[in-house]
Amino acid sequence: MPTLATTLTLSAPTDVRRTVSPLRRGFRDPAFQQTTDGAFWRTTRVPSGPATVRIRQVGPCDVEVAAWGAGADDALAGVPAALGALDDCSGFDPPHGLVRDAHRRLAHVRIGRTGLVLEALVPAILEQRVITKTAHDAWRHLLVRHGEPAPGPAPDGMRVPPSADGWAQVPVWDFHRAGVDPQRARTVLAAARVAGRLQEVVDREPGEVHRRLLTVPGIGPWTVAETVQRALGDPDAVSVGDYHLAGQVGWALAGEKVDDDGMLALLEPYRGHRYRAIRYLLLSGLARVPRRGPRLAVEDHRSR
Repeated sequence: MPTLATTLTLSAPTDVRRTVSPLRRGFRDPAFQQTTDGAFWRTTRVPSGPATVRIRQVGPCDVEVAAWGAGADDALAGVPAALGALDDCSGFDPPHGLVRDAHRRLAHVRIGRTGLVLEALVPAILEQRVITKTAHDAWRHLLVRHGEPAPGPAPDGMRVPPSADGWAQVPVWDFHRAGVDPQRARTVLAAARVAGRLQEVVDREPGEVHRRLLTVPGIGPWTVAETVQRALGDPDAVSVGDYHLAGQVGWALAGEKVDDDGMLALLEPYRGHRYRAIRYLLLSGLARVPRRGPRLAVEDHRSR
């Protein structure tokens, strides 16, 4: 299979590992792997077809990139945006405190943009109302069963996520085997049916994408935020309704757990870059809540 390869020089020093980390859905993600040479392998499905992309950082601003598959050209063209080339942080000027300190240490972490709505939306739907491991196991099961083998010399077991038609054809019983309850399964199918309408607004204002996503039954503000963070690189999207996030932000910025309203109040000084502020707090290890409360129970819908 032909290989497309190039070396990109980014406009600013970039921490590639941390920048692309939100795209990975667990250590055994069939669509995202890291090899011992430090390279990141990612599968994707662009309008021109499936593709495998390999990214390896060789300097503060330099990355080696290769791509395979029918969508290799488009996938290669999308790498700079996925590495934060379109991320404008010029207006981010946090006041003195933890966020400013974290920003200084993590200034090379960018917010990437894939431009692919359904690719970010389906795993976000799978993560609704369950612990992360349960969602990652479901994602892996569904890709192994319904994805296609990764083009090119990808690591063993890598798979390309299904197309919109492919997701729409996943039978109900296979969602059940993956541990996905009927409500989330219906939401995935509903999103797949209108994937074209969701994708056509990707280059418009984030607010338009938010509104269109909210018209899909089963999708709420949390799922919208998780999707646009990755697909649009929205630096202000806050995952309201997250089981842990409000407590983490509250503990970092106020020394105590808060609810969603309290979190939004604490993040108000960073409006326009609230997701960026959250990323810095999480990556720096400052947003940690002491483990004194009950843990979220694992939900196994396969037995229901």
